[in-house]
Amino acid sequence: MASRVAFQGERGAYSEMATLQYFPDVKPLPLKSFQDVFDSAEKGKVEYIVVPLENSIEGSVNEIYDLLLQTKMSVIGEIYQRVRHCLIANKGAKMIRYVHSHPQALAQCRVYLQNKGLKAVPTYDTAGAVKIIKEKKMTDSAAIASKRAAELYDMEILDEGIEDRKNNYTRFFVLSPKKKKSTKNEPHDNSHNHKTSIIFSVRHVPGALFDILGEFAIRKINLTRIESRPTKETPWEYNFYVDFEGHLQSKVVNEALLSIKPKTSYIKILGSYKKAEFH
Repeated sequence: MASRVAFQGERGAYSEMATLQYFPDVKPLPLKSFQDVFDSAEKGKVEYIVVPLENSIEGSVNEIYDLLLQTKMSVIGEIYQRVRHCLIANKGAKMIRYVHSHPQALAQCRVYLQNKGLKAVPTYDTAGAVKIIKEKKMTDSAAIASKRAAELYDMEILDEGIEDRKNNYTRFFVLSPKKKKSTKNEPHDNSHNHKTSIIFSVRHVPGALFDILGEFAIRKINLTRIESRPTKETPWEYNFYVDFEGHLQSKVVNEALLSIKPKTSYIKILGSYKKAEFH
């Protein structure tokens, strides 16, 4: 039986493209919001979800970090999706004044829009913006979305590659309510082909974060990302989201996690997964 996978947005969204990159044989389920996507898996409607975590130009998707804190699901994979934006309009539209898209996509094309004198209009999704201007037959508006979205909705591409930086990628997480089973082929030590993601908070004392990060440093575990988000419970206290090289089955990773646990006030292991490759 084919896997059931959900993503946020409409068909043609970059999230759908990332989903099909990881699950090429599925028909992904599009949902309106990130909360809907997480709920669909936690309620058993789908087996996996694919969500954007960060963009190489505009940074983190903060809502996802907050949802990762709440969810009981595990991260079982990551995806790098190349983002190449197109300016898309109804066929025959010429006097374009407004451009609709997701806020991240608008930000990634900020210079282009300014140079063209176009007014940005935020919407919930890139492909959703294409769908809106088609359904409403808007002739003074265009959308920023993928070439795939233009093809799916039979729209005209006015310009391609309009992102301000060409090295534009979005990193996605694949999550599942069921933890991924280990195999004999997965390495246990020196696993540079895998990453592990965790969340922790620290006691409000001098050197607390330094003491925790030092446990990774002395074991030569490479931290690939660290992000802080407010706990939303106590002002000016933060949760730290950390990705590092290595697998949970690795002895050195286990030692590091055991050593930091008593130094944290909270710790959550999101999971280990194979590193994504650039396409």
